[in-house]
Amino acid sequence: SYCFKSELLAMTEFEEKLRQQHEDSMHRELEALLTTTNKAEAEISRKDFDGFKKLFHRFLQVKGPSVDWAKISRPPEELIQPYDRIKARGLPDNIAVSLNKLAVVKLNGGLGTSMGCKGPKSLISVRNENTFLDLTVKQIEHLNKTFNADVPLVLMNSFNTDEDTKKILQKYKHHQVKIHTFNQSRYPRINKESLLPIAKSMGTSGENAEAWYPPGHGDIYASFQNSGLLDKLIAEGKEYIFVSNIDNLGATVDLFILNHLMSQPADKRCEFIMEVTDKTRADVKGGTLIQYEDRLRLLEIAQVPKAHVDEFKSVTKFKIFNTNNLWISLPAIKRLQEKNSMDLEIIVNPKTLDGGLNVIQLETAVGAAIKSFNNAMGVNVPRSRFLPVKTSSDLLLVMSNLYTLDAGSLTMSKKREFPTTPHVKLGSSFTKVQEFLARFENIPDMLELDHLTVSGDVTFGKNVSLKGTVIIIANHGDRIDIPAGAMLENKIVSGNLRILDH
Repeated sequence: SYCFKSELLAMTEFEEKLRQQHEDSMHRELEALLTTTNKAEAEISRKDFDGFKKLFHRFLQVKGPSVDWAKISRPPEELIQPYDRIKARGLPDNIAVSLNKLAVVKLNGGLGTSMGCKGPKSLISVRNENTFLDLTVKQIEHLNKTFNADVPLVLMNSFNTDEDTKKILQKYKHHQVKIHTFNQSRYPRINKESLLPIAKSMGTSGENAEAWYPPGHGDIYASFQNSGLLDKLIAEGKEYIFVSNIDNLGATVDLFILNHLMSQPADKRCEFIMEVTDKTRADVKGGTLIQYEDRLRLLEIAQVPKAHVDEFKSVTKFKIFNTNNLWISLPAIKRLQEKNSMDLEIIVNPKTLDGGLNVIQLETAVGAAIKSFNNAMGVNVPRSRFLPVKTSSDLLLVMSNLYTLDAGSLTMSKKREFPTTPHVKLGSSFTKVQEFLARFENIPDMLELDHLTVSGDVTFGKNVSLKGTVIIIANHGDRIDIPAGAMLENKIVSGNLRILDH
């Protein structure tokens, strides 16, 4: 046993030395990279690199899943309140006072590539020529006008979206909403084998195009502070931010949740609210809230030990998932950043680049910070507050008559009898927005639709109506043109149907 112990000791010493070597090499490489750019750029990048070094240091320390499955329990009832209970408290007459202490932050770092679009995802048209960004600006402007308030919009851009977004912002000059932007950090992708950056210089083009990445939205805390915007908003009397993904069309400012935050006694101030909603079969991969070592914690699928993944996905044990609509106290962010005590779980995201090189990018999630804030809680909100547009199937839903658009907000049409959203699955011919739009003369009537599956080369004529369950499958080499004015109710369409102009 003595021999075994000393072997173990030698092993940990060896591992410690190896870790130290990795860190030293990384620091050397990062310093070398900083010499390849001008002074102003290097100053910004040095702040980014400081954050990356902390992340890399923790990455080297941690091995395997970061939770002990046996310690997980369901959060106590009072920590996840039903939305109706919060709504039942009503609103005070002076809700504008609370609105003036709020800023809205939209996560705007993503590109439209998964939907076949160039440039920022927020600039894709989703409804009546309105982009995600247009809808966001309209919502907040409507809020400011209605309550004579001053709620600013803050966009967290990434180096992928910043330039294009700033060009577009000119068009909102005359809207009643102040718009601020700040940039997410730019971190180096690292070679999976050597654990060193693959970048040759600080440039982002040519051979370096794939060398950098924005490190997930957990980076909001550090980059918000580094940008100076956190202090600026606190100085302007802002107390909370409402954070959400810009592609979640359901994430509008909710006055009842805002009022709940503002009406807590000073010593019980809730510093963090995560909006969660009930899981359906479509959401099995979403992060969930758990009770862990007496704190609320966000558990993501990446942190779950392999043996428990099926259990994590079950709708019975973990009934809710994180919508990523978050309400966070600004003074609390400042306090935790200054104490450097957020300690967000690391998400290791492996990627294979075009040339076949295996890299890893180290990321964090904004909701993971919930464990660091005082009196944090979840609010179980209606599904309507989670309406993300990730695919063309989602786009079909939000463009259809299932929703009505009012002052930038989408709401389920009163004419639909069931409040649930239909399940839509469009095949690969519909993936890119351009192709998707070309396949519909106009968007079908979907008020009574439950389920739609479309596969293969299919087009839709004008004024088609879809009801119940509709499955349309064109096999390879076939094409199906659904004729104008067709009404399909509980139908399966297959084979070949061409309708050509004469």
